[in-house]
Amino acid sequence: MITGVWVPLVTPFKDGVIDFKSLRRLIEHYIAKGVNGFLPLGTTGEVPTLDDDEIDAVVRETVATVHSRLPILVGAGGNATRKVAKAVERMNHFEINGFVSVCPYYNKPTQDGLKQHFAAIADATDLPIAIYNIPYRTGINLTNDTLLELAEISNIVGVKDSSGSIDQSLDLLARRPSGFSVLTGEDHMFFTMLCNGAQGGVLAASHIATEVFVDISKLAAANDYQAALVCWRRLQRIVPMLFQEANPMPVKHCLWRQGLIDSPECRLPLSSVSDQLAGKLDLLLADL
Repeated sequence: MITGVWVPLVTPFKDGVIDFKSLRRLIEHYIAKGVNGFLPLGTTGEVPTLDDDEIDAVVRETVATVHSRLPILVGAGGNATRKVAKAVERMNHFEINGFVSVCPYYNKPTQDGLKQHFAAIADATDLPIAIYNIPYRTGINLTNDTLLELAEISNIVGVKDSSGSIDQSLDLLARRPSGFSVLTGEDHMFFTMLCNGAQGGVLAASHIATEVFVDISKLAAANDYQAALVCWRRLQRIVPMLFQEANPMPVKHCLWRQGLIDSPECRLPLSSVSDQLAGKLDLLLADL
């Protein structure tokens, strides 16, 4: 099962191109911090701004740097099923452990369309797939009934749950089949979801104060929720600040200030954090 703290890696840029030196530094840093896996090419990695050659280069560099020390799930999503399936087929030859695929955005398919979409992607690979449900970004909600039907497909093994509804998330945790992983993508819900049986989280905020996220995951797995709560309270001020402006701009600012990446640069339409937020983040890092 997919468990623990997964880092949806940012894609470092410098002077308009991918900064692979900083990417390697990040990977080594997070391996040392004890994370459970990596998700390159997610939305936190600004994948819509990358061309196919850059996408392949990020996967190659991530695989080479990780060197089988941790599992890697690669982001592969979109709103044209044939294109997503072809992208998955193209990346099948990389030594990765599977894919995370977001619900189609903008065109608002029916539940039947969603079911056929993910079934086609699953048919394009023998590798495991986790579905990413984030309706407030995509405009469509994958219902638990549809998700549980998809879970019957052998290589659809989990979900990154960002439904935005605690009722839907708790219902999913109560009904999910044995061996099916539920990881939250809602950073502010990490502790709550662990307490209710989630296997972990794919968390942009885990770029910062990573060891605290890892401690919470380990303590929850050991059923020591009181100690996990003490750790979580250390993060309750940090997490909201990292999402005051568009992700991953605040995270990249913090990583740059910490010397983990050489530039806070994002690609348009994302720019950089405001001066006001930058000042708050600098104070936060000083406290950490």
